[in-house]
Amino acid sequence: MPVTASDPDVGTLLRLWRRRRRFSQQELSDLSTVSTRHLSRVETGRAHPTSEMVLHLADHLDVPLADRNRLLLAAGFAPRFAEHALDDAGVAVVMDGLRALLDAHLPYPALLLDDHWDIVDRNAAVDVLIAGCAARLLEPPVNVLQLCLHPDGLAPRIGDLEQWGAHLLRRLRSRAEHTHDARHEALAVEMSGYLDGLGEPPAAGPVLTLEIDVDGTPARFFSVSARLDTATDTTLEGLHLETFLPADETTRGILT
Repeated sequence: MPVTASDPDVGTLLRLWRRRRRFSQQELSDLSTVSTRHLSRVETGRAHPTSEMVLHLADHLDVPLADRNRLLLAAGFAPRFAEHALDDAGVAVVMDGLRALLDAHLPYPALLLDDHWDIVDRNAAVDVLIAGCAARLLEPPVNVLQLCLHPDGLAPRIGDLEQWGAHLLRRLRSRAEHTHDARHEALAVEMSGYLDGLGEPPAAGPVLTLEIDVDGTPARFFSVSARLDTATDTTLEGLHLETFLPADETTRGILT
């Protein structure tokens, strides 16, 4: 990701991320123990931060790893965080471990998703749920948000679409707010369009469930999501596991 003359300087980018996190300079100063005077000088270009200072501020601003690389480049330093392809030998052990978790979750559905909810891998139980979706929605890369909420996907078979759709949209909007990624924002607009006219979701029980028709029988699942908290690779940072567990004995019987 080379820096060009038209790219913002590091001070401008740091100020942008501070405002995105809705921090005043004083609030960031209190968190980072960097004086407001120095923060102001960095943001206005009157002081040039070291690479350690850039990463220190980025850590307190919870900047995604790929954007930390952009901050470093804008400050004239080399990127610190690798970006491996998922089939690269350098991340093979991690990917093998994640795929082993998918298989270990059988007979219940589990998916490995990237940061935009595109399916990286899935276990065989997922195929039971997505059978009958339009072929074009199953062409790689398969986006699980589109698959769930598109009228040619799972939406007609989801019994609690108002609740489940609102849940997915909240998660997507939260991620878009965190990353300020253009594709997240575009997906949020698209998913919102699919949910228009559904009305307010009813009150949920102790845990939100996905109710989906499987061969004429309603199956109910609750989901657990997990991310790699220790990732130092920009691609791995966005990966997350979505696992589904039966919410009643009928569902358990369908899958076992």
